Amino acid sequence: MTERIVVVGAALYDGEGRLLAARRSAPEELAGRWELPGGKVEPGERDEDALVRELKEELGVEAEVVDRVPGEFPLGRGYVMRVWRARLLAGEPRPLQDHDALRWLEPEALWTVEWLAADVPAVRALGPAGQGER
Repeated sequence: MTERIVVVGAALYDGEGRLLAARRSAPEELAGRWELPGGKVEPGERDEDALVRELKEELGVEAEVVDRVPGEFPLGRGYVMRVWRARLLAGEPRPLQDHDALRWLEPEALWTVEWLAADVPAVRALGPAGQGER
């Protein structure tokens, strides 16, 4: 059996209830599409700790994990994504790694960006605002 590699994705919200979307700049086959920021969980690392670390590395922000979004979302090649809601505590997000743009999305504007196919079910799972249009 192939070992699954867990990736954590952040449904990162600001104080106004907007969700942060990050546009991929690499790898080439993903460039230009939008995703929930995050990354791989290291061996022995808790999902929540990985999420906080990845948000610091990728966006330069401090965040607090709030709760887990139900489900696991297959990414292919043995990868699975788990999504956690998180709240921005400090810092202004900047696209430091693998992204060339960031956008704060109002709940009614979640589908105004072209999400990566693997992120669409995760965005839908965020609740009523994520249920529309796709």
